[in-house]
Amino acid sequence: SVGDVIRGYELDGVKVDEDYKRYYPYDSLASRVLGFTGADNQGIIGLEVMYEKYLKGRDGKILTLSDAKGVEVENAAEERLEPVAGNTLTVSLDVNIQKYAEQAAYQVMERKGARAVSVIVMNPQNGEIYAMVNVPEFNLNTPYELNTEVAEEPLSDVELQERLNRMWRNECINDTYEPGSTFKIITSSACLEEGVVSLSDTFSCPGYRVVEDRRIRCHKVGGHGQETFIQGIQNSCNPVFIDIGLRLGADRFYEYFKQFGLLGLTNVDLPGEAGTIMHKKEDIGLVELATMSFGQSFQITPIQMATTVSSLVNGGKRVTPHFGISIEDGEGTVLEQFQYEEKKGIVSEKTSETMRMLLKSVVEEGSGRNGAVEGYSVGGKTATSQTLPRSANKYISSFIGFAPAENPQVLGIVVIRNPQGVYYGGTIAAPVLRSIYDNVLPYLGIEKS
Repeated sequence: SVGDVIRGYELDGVKVDEDYKRYYPYDSLASRVLGFTGADNQGIIGLEVMYEKYLKGRDGKILTLSDAKGVEVENAAEERLEPVAGNTLTVSLDVNIQKYAEQAAYQVMERKGARAVSVIVMNPQNGEIYAMVNVPEFNLNTPYELNTEVAEEPLSDVELQERLNRMWRNECINDTYEPGSTFKIITSSACLEEGVVSLSDTFSCPGYRVVEDRRIRCHKVGGHGQETFIQGIQNSCNPVFIDIGLRLGADRFYEYFKQFGLLGLTNVDLPGEAGTIMHKKEDIGLVELATMSFGQSFQITPIQMATTVSSLVNGGKRVTPHFGISIEDGEGTVLEQFQYEEKKGIVSEKTSETMRMLLKSVVEEGSGRNGAVEGYSVGGKTATSQTLPRSANKYISSFIGFAPAENPQVLGIVVIRNPQGVYYGGTIAAPVLRSIYDNVLPYLGIEKS
């Protein structure tokens, strides 16, 4: 409207030019996934960067003659290059599932005074990601405004840029963490596949294990006493996993890391994926092996964790997590349907079936009880890990859960960074996924059993 008024004045030498700018109707929804464009409509982060060549289109041009002063020559021939509109990218993100997940993440962040909460909800059978949440999110229409309170002192340009870079980071794929007890899913799968443990094996837990000169504690100070392997995973008992990890040995454990895809990237279609931070094979002594077996002393991304667990419960098929489904033109004609790599034989169907049964029992009878969803069979595992330095007493609480347990159609991971007060994954992270699944499972048409 302002432009029209200025045009109406017909001022000499004043020209009103039209331009286009990307607009995000959902403001902050899935901000770090979608990403945003800069002043020249070029992708800065997220899917905007990864799929820019499809989305960008081509500017139009008018070619005409002008004299040395830049004044157009009257009646000169003019050539026009028509603009080409960008194409449409269809993604697997589901706006309703994303909203459910964001709502649950914000609630637990505020209730627990946490620094940040990440959630991924995906299809473990084909790798499609339905939701990826990193709260606090930021407004995509004002991406240069910080989403946290700023100190009264004005920030320097360098400080502001650092804060913005941190705000734009997607913690699901750009940041690693010590997974803690959710990693026991991976240790169990490797040991069952290798045949170094059976479900009826018995163990004794006095509350600790001594490995070389190190006394490594169980989370239950008094110990769990005599227990079978099934009870060991239900109780999330560290000594049980130390024992089976030592039976497997460093060489074989490292080979399973490779076989499961943990040493590479998931190749999710977002920029800046971080790799696993892992000991060199030759540096894995007995103490490192013991701590690795229950998910400490190395770091992994939430997307790598979700993808690896998917392959261990879906029958042994490693999927590529992804958002991009297809590219269409303005008329809705499909120009390209994306295909993603799948790798079969990660574990045997028998091992995968056993893991589904074990993880179902963790939710029904063990440490994951708070992840149970009424009317559905859910499998899952809780975790509580300490961040470095240990002296800071900061924790990460997490939970991985999938449903239905017998034939997983949806898998979710919740990671809560630095919660205040009670910080156990089973107490605070499992209920978050339960509340998401209360809405999402019926929404996806998964029938109650």
